[in-house]
Amino acid sequence: MPSLQDLIREKGALLADGATGTNLFAMGLTSGDPPEEWNVTQPDKVRALHEGFVKAGSDIILTNTFGANRHRLKLHNFQDRVAEFNKAGVAIARNVAEAADHPVIVAGSVGPTGELLAPLGALTYEDAVEAFAEQIAALKEEGADVAWIETMSSPDEMKAAAEAAAKCDMPFVVTASFDTAGKTMMGLSPKGMGELAGQFACEPVAYGSNCGVGASDLLAAMLEITEVNPDAIVIAKANCGIPEIRGDEVVYTGTPDLMARYVELAMDAGVKIIGGCCGTSAEHIAAMRKAMDTHKAETRPDLERITSDIGPLVAPPSAGNGGEGRRSRRRRG
Repeated sequence: MPSLQDLIREKGALLADGATGTNLFAMGLTSGDPPEEWNVTQPDKVRALHEGFVKAGSDIILTNTFGANRHRLKLHNFQDRVAEFNKAGVAIARNVAEAADHPVIVAGSVGPTGELLAPLGALTYEDAVEAFAEQIAALKEEGADVAWIETMSSPDEMKAAAEAAAKCDMPFVVTASFDTAGKTMMGLSPKGMGELAGQFACEPVAYGSNCGVGASDLLAAMLEITEVNPDAIVIAKANCGIPEIRGDEVVYTGTPDLMARYVELAMDAGVKIIGGCCGTSAEHIAAMRKAMDTHKAETRPDLERITSDIGPLVAPPSAGNGGEGRRSRRRRG
């Protein structure tokens, strides 16, 4: 299996997968239950999700391990099952990747702890490193190709996860969610993401953004990131349109055509790894695959072109809005 870097050099751009959580909910996962438990109790459904994305053309699939760290799992009294859930998640994805008709990278998903780091909260930096290292070690042992640190908000938590990956001698990527007036909820800007990457314990393979509030907002962040460092391998994994509340459901409004156009704009902005987050199905990924394979390069987009093509910003940047101190319990996808 080629490395992530080798595959990018070969193909130029890679298509990641879509949502985990929202698709598992559609398969019967109950709200409030940890998706990671399904790696053990419902492995066939998790496998079917990965298979759908691979069949649709994904080059990268993320394991169902987003919340499989001891701090999130303790909410369900599963804190002693970190290794079990992570290894099971990798094993399922690894089997799907090895049966695919094209090279597929297995990315071990690592989400935030859900805790605030000191001095804002009780979790020390050292404890965060230890928790992330416990998870990443299990992902590596079972055969994940890369640690996919995602949906981050706190710069210190990103540094802790990166240090854990370095301790485990594991290549890693990092993505943040710029969902608060153009910044993360802890005040990090897209431009600051590139600067932060230079402060990690070792260099990430790639960095960028996922989740957030909509594809237009995420692409606005991509413009900032690629402007600062046009040579970086940048990741865009946007939610499938803008969520709407319909009765008891959250519905993501993005069509396959919208997500295909998002791919084209991201490629023109210099993004090398493109996928979907919350609400993104295999149907969307198939349209995104076609767009990536047939796209003819255009000029670098500006914000006016992005909003004209795929819709207005949901949470445009505003001065002085950093959101420090807010606690995120977000679940990716």
